Amino acid sequence: MDTLTLWQLAALAAASTLVGFSKTAVSGANTISLAVFAAVLPARESTGVLLPILIAGDILAVLVYRRHAHWPTLLRLFPAVAVGVVAGTVFMLWADDGAVRTSIGAILLLMAGVTLWRRRARPEPDPEAEDEDGPSRGGRFKARSYGVLGGFTTMVANAGGPVMSLYLLSAGFRKLGFLGTSAWFFLIVNTSKVPFSVGLGLIDARSLLLDAALVLFVIPGAYLGRACVGRINQKLFDRIVIGATVLGGLQLLLR
Repeated sequence: MDTLTLWQLAALAAASTLVGFSKTAVSGANTISLAVFAAVLPARESTGVLLPILIAGDILAVLVYRRHAHWPTLLRLFPAVAVGVVAGTVFMLWADDGAVRTSIGAILLLMAGVTLWRRRARPEPDPEAEDEDGPSRGGRFKARSYGVLGGFTTMVANAGGPVMSLYLLSAGFRKLGFLGTSAWFFLIVNTSKVPFSVGLGLIDARSLLLDAALVLFVIPGAYLGRACVGRINQKLFDRIVIGATVLGGLQLLLR
């Protein structure tokens, strides 16, 4: 924290505000935040600094949308997510800063590409299909696939947002159900990652000191997101998020 410039601190504060906004308005938009954290801080350590910021945003999102979660979907995902988190932890045991930075950049670009491809190829979802009848065999395979990938990406890069956004959109969730299910999902998953991050040395007294200075910026972002969620132009904002994600991923790969 002593070596950070004023501009770097300002960038981290803005990224923290965006975390709050994304948790209450557009889940997955915090891919921009993780790109900023990984650019300002050493990439490996940035994941540990960002995690408590994300948990603070998750708590605020749950307070706002706690009644809109779809628990059958959450219970379907958690076993596969646990496998992905363990796989990500094993990867982080040997990965150095360069490998983590490259992985984060590649994950960001992959998620942006998959998001664009799915939006072009996806038919209009039926919001009630999976909720009433339960998942089909293909639905279970999709949940496991997305769950493992989401667990791995969230452990390595805190980048599970785009993966889960794609899954929830493909399952036909409407806005409030999407936000409520996403809020509970990430609160539970991110909290469960804390012991792994401490064991890997990603969270320590120094990182928590920086978190203490940044966490207050999450609150105005969450408030702004809650105020804007009903008015936001989703298509325009999604394009901005995807564009910024691509730029952030390229910046990390070329750094």
